[in-house]
Amino acid sequence: MRYSPLLTDLYQLTMLAGYLEEGMAEEPAVFDLFFRHNPFQGGYAVFAGLETALSFLESINFTEDELEYLQGLGMFRPRFIDFLRSFRFRGKVTAAPEGTVVFANEPLVTVEAPLAQAQLVETALLNIINFQTLVATKAARIVNAAAGGTVLEFGLRRAQGPDGGVSEARAAYVGGVKSTSNVLAGKLFGIPVKGTHAHSWIMAFPDELAAFRAYAEVFPDTCILLVDTYDTLKSGIPNAITVARELRAKGYELAGVRIDSGDLAYLSREARRMFDEAGFPSAKIVASNELDEFVIESMRGEGSRVDIYGVGTRLATCAGDGGGALGGVYKLVRIGDRPKLKVTSDIAKATLPDRKRLLRAVSPDGSFVLDVICLHDEVISPGDTVFDPLNPLQSVTIPLNARFEEVRSVVMEGGARTSAHQPSLDDMADRSSEQLSRLPQGCLRFINPHKYKVSISSGLNNLRLRLMDEVQQGYRKLQPGGN
Repeated sequence: MRYSPLLTDLYQLTMLAGYLEEGMAEEPAVFDLFFRHNPFQGGYAVFAGLETALSFLESINFTEDELEYLQGLGMFRPRFIDFLRSFRFRGKVTAAPEGTVVFANEPLVTVEAPLAQAQLVETALLNIINFQTLVATKAARIVNAAAGGTVLEFGLRRAQGPDGGVSEARAAYVGGVKSTSNVLAGKLFGIPVKGTHAHSWIMAFPDELAAFRAYAEVFPDTCILLVDTYDTLKSGIPNAITVARELRAKGYELAGVRIDSGDLAYLSREARRMFDEAGFPSAKIVASNELDEFVIESMRGEGSRVDIYGVGTRLATCAGDGGGALGGVYKLVRIGDRPKLKVTSDIAKATLPDRKRLLRAVSPDGSFVLDVICLHDEVISPGDTVFDPLNPLQSVTIPLNARFEEVRSVVMEGGARTSAHQPSLDDMADRSSEQLSRLPQGCLRFINPHKYKVSISSGLNNLRLRLMDEVQQGYRKLQPGGN
């Protein structure tokens, strides 16, 4: 799938035109992509969207039709249009693998390229990675709440447009949701497709039993019946049991039933009892209707007997406190040989300058202890003192028994992937599951989760403080009477 380079904000193009006129277009630049707050007021995020982003970077170019459109805006000089005609991304990208558990203020993706190249790709990278990381995180939370139950994704009809529906299904898989109702996503990404039928199927027949029998006749191997069109316990389940007996007489077994309304915890318990008493203990109970991690956790606490959770709207739209958008940003951290820092009155929004590494301190049992962001050429050792990026007065010591794992690696050099092997979605989902299992348990809580420690090294802390001081001295010189 081609992403047009016009998938950008206008100011990216105006800046590029300005860089060209100022002779800065080829100036070496380094940008970091990161987010400032964990989504959903949670304890972590699951990184997703990288492979989609790399495909965009590899293929970016302007067609003549796109150039003609830009020329028709009447804003740009012919020289700039000619510059875009030969535009390609030839930069270097350092990133975490998809499925990696990540945290606020960490550089997820670093782009090193001539300034014009690194600038133009900002909007598309944020669009791709913000959304997919948000969905993968929501999916991981829902899977965690299901506690071993199966989760199905069917949010296409509520997703943010066609591309949003496809990207959402992909990212949900990275987060651990192993099937989708989205047939196009199934084709594009090899995701198993699952589904039942709608209430309209039931209503199209003279009665519920006739509708169930017709569906079982067409799909005897995979028959899941929607039982809440009229009355779940008085009509739906009894009719489903009748069809289950008829299927068994023909050598088939009813796969299960779906409940889409009412008190799902209570109805699932009663449905389980009725099927068990009728001799169908293997029939699965599927629940749907505005489910998310909080509803699922509550249902389980009430003793529900749901086997499969169908999650749509609240996954596709990433609904919930702290949801809706990830809030990732893309900031310049170096230009030429000069580290760069965005300074604001709010230190939480001050950026971390220069090229960096992201290290994860791991305990002897393999669990994650803390992350350290350091300068790219800085040596970090157990026992070192590291600092809170939001409050440099707070520090901790890296445990002496810890070892380090590099969270990121170079994934693109010269505009081409560094590896011919592209990880599968299964690889990404397995990575997500494995990484989540290594987090401190409190990080997985939905309410008041444990805050995983992300620190900056002494070298990075000192550089940031020095640059802040230089900027403040510059301010003072501009004041009346300043020296």
